Amino acid sequence: MRASELFDEVVVAVAGDTGKSTLFTYDERVELCNKTLGDLSGVTVTGFHGLVVDFAASLGAKALLRGLRAVSDFEYEFQLANMNRRLKPDLESFFLTPSEHLSFISSSLVREIARLDGDVSEFVEPVVVEALKQKYR
Repeated sequence: MRASELFDEVVVAVAGDTGKSTLFTYDERVELCNKTLGDLSGVTVTGFHGLVVDFAASLGAKALLRGLRAVSDFEYEFQLANMNRRLKPDLESFFLTPSEHLSFISSSLVREIARLDGDVSEFVEPVVVEALKQKYR
């Protein structure tokens, strides 16, 4: 995980209140993140409910790190970063772009391929491949 090379401590915060329809439950998402990232030095995985800025403040965090896949993500992320700055001025937002070979991947595409029994192993960790197979059986 590139973030762990940039920051001494990284908290992967899994949102309980996404406003989205998710394939995996909150607990399943936290567990999958723990299984894939939990062994990385300086990385902690935890779930939270409520505003991410409040959660970050409760940890004493100074930065939020978000991913930008494509230009289409930028407008939403820009609005979110500005709103977060308005809510918590001391919390800075940073963005990372994906590796080029993953820039076209979205969770929707991965779910659709998995649902149709396609191979998603080059896009997600093996534990996630298995979890997807279990969901779509």
